[in-house]
Order: sequence, then structure tokens, then C-alpha cells
Amino acid sequence: MKIFSEIPTSSPKTPVLDKVNLPEDIKNLTPIELKALADDVRAHMLYSVGQSGGHLGGGLGVVELTVVLQYLYDTPDDKIIWDVGHQAYPHKILTGRKDTLTSIRHKDGLAPFPNREESPYDAFGVGHSSTSISAALGMAIANINTNKKVVAVIGDGAMTAGMAFEGLAHAGHIKPNMLIILNDNDMSISENVGGLNNYFSRIWASKVYKGIRKSGKSFLENLPQAHHIARKVETQMKAMVAPGSIFEELGLNYIGPIDGHDINELITVIGNLKDFEGPQFLHVITKKGAGLDPAEADRIGFHAIGKIKPLDASKKTNGPKYQDVFGQWIVDMANEDKELMAITPAMREGSGLVNFSREFPERFFDVAIAEQHAVTLAAGMACEEKKPVVAIYSTFLQRAYDQLIHDVALQNLNVLFAIDRAGLVGEDGPTHSGNYDLVYLRCIPNMIVAVPADENEARKLLTTAFLHNGPAAVRYPRGGGINSSIELELNPVKIGKGRVINIQESDMLVLNFGALIETAEEVAQELNATLLDMRFVKPLDEELITEHSRDKKVIITIEDGAISGGAGSAVSEWAQGNKMKHQIIMCGIPDEFIEHASRAEMLEMTGLDKKGILAKIKDSLS
Repeated sequence: MKIFSEIPTSSPKTPVLDKVNLPEDIKNLTPIELKALADDVRAHMLYSVGQSGGHLGGGLGVVELTVVLQYLYDTPDDKIIWDVGHQAYPHKILTGRKDTLTSIRHKDGLAPFPNREESPYDAFGVGHSSTSISAALGMAIANINTNKKVVAVIGDGAMTAGMAFEGLAHAGHIKPNMLIILNDNDMSISENVGGLNNYFSRIWASKVYKGIRKSGKSFLENLPQAHHIARKVETQMKAMVAPGSIFEELGLNYIGPIDGHDINELITVIGNLKDFEGPQFLHVITKKGAGLDPAEADRIGFHAIGKIKPLDASKKTNGPKYQDVFGQWIVDMANEDKELMAITPAMREGSGLVNFSREFPERFFDVAIAEQHAVTLAAGMACEEKKPVVAIYSTFLQRAYDQLIHDVALQNLNVLFAIDRAGLVGEDGPTHSGNYDLVYLRCIPNMIVAVPADENEARKLLTTAFLHNGPAAVRYPRGGGINSSIELELNPVKIGKGRVINIQESDMLVLNFGALIETAEEVAQELNATLLDMRFVKPLDEELITEHSRDKKVIITIEDGAISGGAGSAVSEWAQGNKMKHQIIMCGIPDEFIEHASRAEMLEMTGLDKKGILAKIKDSLS
């Protein structure tokens, strides 16, 4: 493996890769050429991601595995399903997209994750974790009377989700012909946690286990009927000490662990498993960030990177990131209230909980990729008078909706949901956009839903929601705010009460819900309209709207969320219920999936920039 000390800033020479456009071009390469191809893929990926920004570490770790899979299998007829998709960049390079990799995550460029509409080689669209085994099983069942092969590649971090084990258990029951590859790099986005990970780690480090395997193999090779005896001994040994025992009990044939960077070993093992009957489970050891020294040393920091050489020189200076505002708030509040507990599903860094985890380790719980467990864990804590704060991305809270309703809201428990990445998140595309939280939250009884307009409001509303006796959610966008001055006091506001930004004499009233406050101010100024910042979607400040709508004919709502059932819908329901005659113009995310682009571009695409909102108002009034 060629080792890089830094990310190349000029296009590298890749002579073997230059001859490979599709997987069929790989079939006749020798093992030596395959190793050279892996080096070329790694170099091309490093340069491309350096130019575009994107996910890096996971892809670097599976270069050799990707090369071998495309060498051995006949894709796209054979199906390779990548879990999450963070590690799918080498796959894109080898399946006809190497020349456009610098466009990944950019508007009209390659999708950030496997996408069925983008390529026939993308067997299953992903973005959230732990789906690969279930999807691959479905394909294996559908292709049971064909010669098509099915492979699922899942990372060890994704194995913490219950869905992965549901798929494994069903596969062990049905026993279709399929291969499941556990890409074990001991690293998800954050450090892996949990009993399963600890179990694996102890076994892998066991000299006894390694010694048993080595001595047993050499001994049995000299005996008659060695294969039969070896299989029995291996089975018994696995039952006692091997990491594969859990998978064997589920009905899968466990093989491994093997070196995921050794192309010769990968070819031999996967080539043999390819034609085995029944579900096979291959345990592959890789290094996240392999081949780039800084990435191997800082696997969290190099999970994803920005541009090394920006393609555009201009960059707006924003205020502090909302996640950092939350991170400071929760430390401050924890110092005031010893009952505060912080929970996150594998998003310590992304949610801004690093400092909290260091200052209050006994009150910090990273549950790994287990969103359902995170929510019910919080419910259990709340039952015993603790005050849990669940820090979670909007898109991932969707996975725990049942628990949110039944375990928290139905029991009216004191749980705060700090919802990061709300609304249009940008380059990660529709799988990660937090467009739906206002819709699915405001319909839940007992739930308080707050939408801060800026960083200072975020701190105030977090305090308000935390002190509220019952379930509450505060949702805020990815990235920085408007650089508002932040008050350090932990003072709440009155629940369900908005604020007046300005009062004007026209017959129009603008209601802002959330982080598009700057755009709302520009629109209101253009229309000479009164502007209210509502602060809450639920409960809605009906009194404030009534007071300032008496002399108005038109009410305009602005929200960074799905227009169907969102904040604007709440205002419309209020108007209808009170027999109001106002024309209501709702500006929000339309009823469609918004493809990846920068957040600014997404806002323009959805008509949520100043120009788009004014155009919609003009069209609605004409």
C-alpha cells in the first residue's frame, strides 16, 4: 500500500486506473496490477476529495476490498450493497464516475451516497446506517432462482443498531446464498461503544485465540480426515472464544478475521465464499483512513473534510455554529442542575458534546447508532427524576418516532430533544435533510416545539425547554447563525410567546419560524410588512398573531421545513378555526426531496431565499 503524508493538491499519475472505466476492465488484471490499481484509486480519491470536500476516512479503508469485490463479482448483475455509503467513494471511482468525483456533494454533481438513479452499479440507495443486511437479504430472496450474487458491506459502527441484527437473524433463518462483510475498522464517526465492540476487541487481542488457531491448523494438517476434524474443532473453539460465535448462533457461517488490505488474501477468501451455499459472514479488519498518515492518526477528524483548495474564493463569515452554542449551553446548565444527563446516538462531536463528556463523564451517555434506545433510555431516566437531554440530528430522530410518542410524550416525561441539522442541511442531500421534524413533532400531544431565530434565541429556548415540565424540542440548523450577541444568563422566556421584530403600516404580516430570520427581515422590509418572530410552532402564539393581524389582509409564513403540515399549516388551522378571512401564503420546503447542494443553493432551489419568497408572494397576490 502506498502511504501518503498529505492530501495531493495536484492531479496524481494513475496509469492503471486510467485504463479502468468500468468493473469489466478489472477482470483481466493480475494481483500485482490490482495492488497498483488500489494505490491509484487511493491517490485519485485523495486528490478529488481534497478539491471537493466530502467523506474520506471510511473510503480510504475499503479501497482494497472494493477492488477485489469488483474483480470477483459481475456487477451490476451481482449486487453490492454499501451500508451508510460513507465508504462508497472507491466504488464510485471504479464504476464509471472517476472523472466526476470532484463534483461529489455539489449541486448537479455526484450524490454523496450510493444512489440508484445515478448508476446501475448503486444497488441500493442509502444515507442512514444499518440497512445493508436487510436490503441484501431482500435481494437474495428475490434472486433465489437466478445466478445473481448478493454482497452486503457493513461497518462495525453500524452493527450497534438493532436493525442489523434483525436482518442477521432473518438471514440465518431463511439461509439464502449471500455474503455479509463486516468492515471492522474499530471506528464509526465517533469512537465505537458498547458491549459488542468490547467483546470483539478482547478477542482480537487474545494471544490464546491466535495461538489456538495457528497451532490447531498446523496439527490438523497432518491428520487423516483433517478437514472434518478441523471443522469440528473450529466450531468448538468459536463457541468458547471466537468473535464469530454470536453469528454462528444466528445461523451464519463466520469466517475471519482477515486483513482487509491484503489483496491476495481477500481474493482467496472471498473467491471461495462466493460459491458457498447459505449466508456467509466475513469479518475483515481494515484501518479507517488507510494510506494517509494524518487520517490514520485522526480518524474522527478525517471522517469528512472540507476543500483543501477552495474552488471559490468568497466565503461568508458566520457566527458560532449552533452545535457549539448548544455545547456551551449544556455545560453551563449542567453546572446549575446536577440532574441533567446528556445522551447522543454516536454524535458526540457533531452535536457539540465533547466538552460536556470531559467535564461530566458520569452524566454523558453515547449509546452508539441506536436512536430508539437513546430515546427510551432518556424516558427511563426521566421516570427517576433525572433531566435527560437527547442531542440528535433531525434526520436520525425519525428512526425513533415510535419511542418519542409512546415512551416519552404519552407519559409526559421531562425530556429535552436538542435537534441539530434541522431543515436543509446542504451537501449530504435528502437522506440527511431535517425537513420533517416540525411536521412530525407538532402533531404529538404534550410536545413543546421551539424554533430559535439565531444563536442567542437558541440559548434562551434551550433553557426554556429544559426547565419545562414535560417533553420539549428545540430545533436548529446546521452551521453558523447570524452572529448575534449571546446572553450568558440562563433565563427562560414564556412558553408559547413570540416577539415583535418591527411594526409597519402595510396590510401584510410576516411570521418567521426559525433560522431564516435575516431573509424574513429583508422580505418584510421590501413589503413594508410587520414582522413577528414566533419562537414556537407549538404552542402557537395565537394572541400575538391576532393582535397584529387585525388590520392586515395577508399573512405570510416563513419556515425552513416541509410546507405540508408544518408551521404555516399551524397558522392556517388557527385562521380556519377562528373564521379569519386573511389570505395565508406559506413559504417552506415543497413536497419533494431536495437534491444535494450547498445550503444557500438549496434555499434558492426551494424558493426560500429573498427572491423566491417575494416571487411566491407576488404570484399568490396576482
